[in-house]
Amino acid sequence: MIENQSSAGHLLHLIRSGEATTRGELQRVTGLSRSTVGNRLDRLFRAGWIREGTTVPVGGGGGRPAGRLEFDGTHAVVLAVDLETRYGRAAALDLRGRVLAEHTGPLNVEDGPETVIDRLARWFPSLLERAGAVPGDVCGIGLSVPGPVEWESGQVVQPPIMPGWDRHPIPERTRRAYAEHVLGDAGAEDRAPVVLVDNDANLMAYAEQRAHYPDCGAFLLVKVSTGIGAGLVVGGEVYRGIDGGAGDIGHIRLHDRPDALCMCGSYGCLAAVASGRALAAQLGAAGVAAGTGAGVRDLLAAGRPEVVRLAREAGRRVGEVLVTVVTVLNPGVLMIAGDLAGTPFVTGVRELLYQRAMPRSTAHLTVVTSRLGDRAGLIGAGAMVVEHLYAPGRADARLAAMGL
Repeated sequence: MIENQSSAGHLLHLIRSGEATTRGELQRVTGLSRSTVGNRLDRLFRAGWIREGTTVPVGGGGGRPAGRLEFDGTHAVVLAVDLETRYGRAAALDLRGRVLAEHTGPLNVEDGPETVIDRLARWFPSLLERAGAVPGDVCGIGLSVPGPVEWESGQVVQPPIMPGWDRHPIPERTRRAYAEHVLGDAGAEDRAPVVLVDNDANLMAYAEQRAHYPDCGAFLLVKVSTGIGAGLVVGGEVYRGIDGGAGDIGHIRLHDRPDALCMCGSYGCLAAVASGRALAAQLGAAGVAAGTGAGVRDLLAAGRPEVVRLAREAGRRVGEVLVTVVTVLNPGVLMIAGDLAGTPFVTGVRELLYQRAMPRSTAHLTVVTSRLGDRAGLIGAGAMVVEHLYAPGRADARLAAMGL
């Protein structure tokens, strides 16, 4: 489908991106007449999607200042969910990613999608109330999940640490749960908002790159928690591969650990050796109770020497794999995130990476840790929904459905 480069949705894109934020700039960029631009903007104003911002000077002749146009991030809210293996986070966000209300609670992903999604949806009414919003304000729901996601269907595909979730219709189930717990009518699924699902590392990478490294054309985030996964943002867009499998580096095999059984059923996977779950198991065998990746994180924060040693060695094992990944992708930023993303682990990654990679591959590489912290998945899930709904073609379709 050829996108209409002069539609209201396209003008909205120009305003949101900052490429053109006054009526005059929109005329120059699109070549449209003043009256046509005015008509297109009128549709956006009536939808409540844009507003008049501050005035800006025009040229150097001291003429009348032009009104700056800006996207109104307060006209709707997004419900975002970040699902981990043992707990979940949910939040109501405005369209600029500001968290209006948030809730974290225990969840066990192994309980399966029916139970977990129903429990998540029960959190939504309280979140909306605390955010000062009503169901009609919700334009979409975004879910971040710890497994590979087929983007078009929103289904997880063969997720090693999400038993029972393979090919489950997550969007449809979420809409049904929303209808039941928010709208009070399980049969009102058709009135529930759009639901989008993506892998957690993808959404964390998307949020971090947009917020703190917008000029980085190739951004790589590696999340090391219960499992190990990577998210890649290229040219401002998440790179998912052909079916959502990009970044699944936790299942790259290590040649010298054929004894390490992974949750995927294979032996020698990186995740079976260097993930939070793997370190917790190693500590447990040595008589140190950690339980989970979060438990390892707590022991690291306490400075336990044996845990520091294991984390650094785990970083070195991940660094072995990242030598190849960085050489192939040539990112400008490598961000380490998740439960193990502390100094010992990052030190181990750096040691192997700079020791074994060609200098050309790392000459312009910056290795950092997460800046958005525990909220990265939520913010990324919200941004995914907003970018989907307000893309030019979809924005035009929504305006037409509203009769504008």
